[in-house]
Amino acid sequence: MHRLGRLDELVASGRLDSLLRSLGRFSEKLSVLGAHLSGDSVTTRSARVGPALIGQRLWQACSVDKVLTALLRERHFEFSVERAIFLSVLHRLFAPGSDRAAEKWKQDYAIDGAAQLNLHHLYRAMAWLGEALPKDQQTGATPFVPRTNKDLIEEELFAQRRDLFSSLDMVFFDTTSIYFEGEGGATMGQRGHSKDHRPDLKQMVVGMVLDQEGNPVCSELWPGNAADVKSLVPIVERLKTRFQIGEICIVADRGMISAETIQEVEKRKWNYILGVRMRSSTEAKQVVARAGRYAEVYPLGEDRKDPSPLKVKEVWVEDQRRYIVCLNEDQATKDRHDREAVAASLRDALKQGDKSLVGNKGYRKFLQSGGKQFAVDEDKLKQEARYDGKWVLTTNTDLAPADVALKYKQLWRVEDVFRSMKSLLDTRPIFHKRDETIRGHVFCSFLALVLRKELEDRLARKNWKLEWADVIRDVDNLTEMEIAIGGKGYVFRSEAKGTTGKVFQACGVALPPTLRQCETPTHPPPTEQPQQEGNPCH
Repeated sequence: MHRLGRLDELVASGRLDSLLRSLGRFSEKLSVLGAHLSGDSVTTRSARVGPALIGQRLWQACSVDKVLTALLRERHFEFSVERAIFLSVLHRLFAPGSDRAAEKWKQDYAIDGAAQLNLHHLYRAMAWLGEALPKDQQTGATPFVPRTNKDLIEEELFAQRRDLFSSLDMVFFDTTSIYFEGEGGATMGQRGHSKDHRPDLKQMVVGMVLDQEGNPVCSELWPGNAADVKSLVPIVERLKTRFQIGEICIVADRGMISAETIQEVEKRKWNYILGVRMRSSTEAKQVVARAGRYAEVYPLGEDRKDPSPLKVKEVWVEDQRRYIVCLNEDQATKDRHDREAVAASLRDALKQGDKSLVGNKGYRKFLQSGGKQFAVDEDKLKQEARYDGKWVLTTNTDLAPADVALKYKQLWRVEDVFRSMKSLLDTRPIFHKRDETIRGHVFCSFLALVLRKELEDRLARKNWKLEWADVIRDVDNLTEMEIAIGGKGYVFRSEAKGTTGKVFQACGVALPPTLRQCETPTHPPPTEQPQQEGNPCH
């Protein structure tokens, strides 16, 4: 048992008074909790508080609030555009859904400045984000879309970060398609190749650029009928203008490459690391079959005592084109087992004379037909085995083969970003009717990704590897309830469960007190206004 000391010393030092006050507060908490549990209290309001507390800290840490406030200084809206954008971004991060859903979602959350916002405010804020800049500020616009307010925001956010540590001597670029349920705007929605397998709907293409640290730099949009290979060059030209880039190395996936694209890139003397479509490129097939010694690849900090699953070899074609063949032996083993499983299942099905298997894509590429008879194509199986665990890159850089492979692996960060945009952020489908709000809608998802990256970096610096789904669920469940007991009002906070404590600690945010006194009664929420997509106020 801890001794507090002599009574006269406690009185003289004032520690007794402090102790009594603490005990009094503890006693009050117990009495309030007891009254609440016994049903002697009245709950006047409850609200989820975790998302706004964490989101606001990330919002400020990334300087989004400062950048928006500066750009909006000369504009006069009758509502807070910054708060409307924050609400939309926070909703994308914690509860994927439509913009209509965001307006309803906020009613269950305590978000500073959001109580008076309605759906038409969100539409107008997004329209401002996608609003074209004046003609004298259109230098660097692509043939697809004009320069807009969202471009200024991206550029200023990058400038804030660049002053500290970042550069863009190497960029990672990938695309995805997003379909529309409606008309798809005046120019954005067009029919083309759909990565969502919805060729029946109008769509647009979204390009995402990341820096070497995996930070989202900017997003680009163009109509759905524009081919990826036609978009790469103007997008990079625009990047160089927007972010004052001198030397640049483009890292892009297989879908972005064509002979024409490479010629254009080389003509501009840009460095590149590009994935090659192995099965459709005659030259790539020759490269894969070329004999040569593989060298092991070790990322920085990895123990070289253990054998590395990643190996590379360099191949030159006609002393002009440089290729790097990459082999992941763990993936090769998986590919072999998967193919053998498909082949075994196919042979069993053929024994039963099941002709319907011809419609199975997994089977079809290993089937050969002799009239009405089907058989396993053994030559095709042998050919496919050559690609187990392999991918091919082409580059004009002077980087060592191992560095080329490691840089290309970083492109997978972009793919992770797109998976986040498609699943967690639920960008698709889009119902907006105007190009401006469409651009703003996608940009809110981009800002959500910026906040997510900031939070992930903060957790990584603490060496905490937390599942994103757990983080979102736990923070979202942090709730405050206002209760009235004997004419007094109290705010009671729920338990911080799971990852919540670590997330708050990583962000440098103090958890709200378990119990605090407040004024009563709580005023009811304001009556909601009619919902419509309006024009931005000038």
